[in-house]
Amino acid sequence: MNAGPAPIPRRFSFAELSTAPLVVDAIYSGGTAKNVADDPVSKLIPVGNSGGIRFKGSQTSPRLVALLTSGDDPDWPDHLDRETGVLTYFGDNKTAGRELHDTSRGGNVVLRNLFDRANGGNGGRGLVPPILIFRKAGTGRDHQFLGLAVPGTNTTDFSNDLTGIWRSRGGLRYQNYRAYFTILDESVLPRDWLNAVAKGDPHSVEAPISLRSWRKGGVARALLAPRTFDHRTRRDQVPQSKVDQDLVAAVHDHFRERPHDFEGFAADIVKMHMPDVASLDVTRHSRDGGRDAIGLYRVGTGAGGILLDFSMEAKCYAPGNSVGVRELSRLISRLRHRQFGVLVTTSHLDLQAYKELKEDQHPIVVIAGREIAEIVRAAGLPIGASWREWLQHNYPETPQGPIHDDDLVL
Repeated sequence: MNAGPAPIPRRFSFAELSTAPLVVDAIYSGGTAKNVADDPVSKLIPVGNSGGIRFKGSQTSPRLVALLTSGDDPDWPDHLDRETGVLTYFGDNKTAGRELHDTSRGGNVVLRNLFDRANGGNGGRGLVPPILIFRKAGTGRDHQFLGLAVPGTNTTDFSNDLTGIWRSRGGLRYQNYRAYFTILDESVLPRDWLNAVAKGDPHSVEAPISLRSWRKGGVARALLAPRTFDHRTRRDQVPQSKVDQDLVAAVHDHFRERPHDFEGFAADIVKMHMPDVASLDVTRHSRDGGRDAIGLYRVGTGAGGILLDFSMEAKCYAPGNSVGVRELSRLISRLRHRQFGVLVTTSHLDLQAYKELKEDQHPIVVIAGREIAEIVRAAGLPIGASWREWLQHNYPETPQGPIHDDDLVL
């Protein structure tokens, strides 16, 4: 199936911002003065013109909150999963030697208060202000609107919605928040409601239905955007940002001469990506029958749950060297009845192999380079300058056993 050309998002000019509605994925143009006055977000809504966490009102009782991301901070990589509607967002304590809430703009205090209220039952949720998500659009000060959000998700408990993550810089350790939000299923936020919110009336009749529903019951109706085509092209599978490209390249460099050690890393990636994996054991080369790891996946909970067998294949290929039909067939041939497979590669599955995988409906999960980067970022691991050090510490060189022809690293 041909995915067709990428759609062009709607764009609002700088002159339209004061009256424009907020439309999901629309671009809001910045000005041309070449200073902070060009910021479009502060023209759209009554918040400041700088910083990543902005608000109208006080830190303890904001009327409106805007969360902005550039998407290019390697140490604190914000990420929106469009298929699930879950946003991973990091706070504003990015200076070593400071306490978690000791930030110049008080952004982490705002995050703490948002989640405290969200976890406070119907009364607390009623005090959570509208949270609007924006990301830098790549040209000048242009920003894209990602949606209306609420704290937490339907699949995580309160204790994991907002957590402190440690980092180090210059020999000093410090914490920042990692927060999970859900983007609500609202495509357009009308200007009349935004104006009412700014005046202190967030519960006006124009308030979005999904926000009112969350405040009453605590269940977020997420904006889900599943893929519209089955097989993925090379571009769909490889990292797009320089940060993610460097991350995956570092993985390949670290394991290129040690394919069996890469299998251990790949198994850890699978467990991070699929939290219901009950066990996943990397096999010894003399006894693996061609499979790099064998695992059990839990479906359901308690005495009524079941365990499904699955096999994992790991390919530490250089970017540009695709996993082809031959390598895919190797995994398929070793799947038993009622068993599924997982393919993990630092590269990508070539188009012909992907088409055959989908057309023949083989039960195989593909974790390509792009997913590896997304999984690492979502886990809050220390990427960027510290990523190679982290790999060396957690996957040090070990004596390498005999290498099979199928395991040779490209």
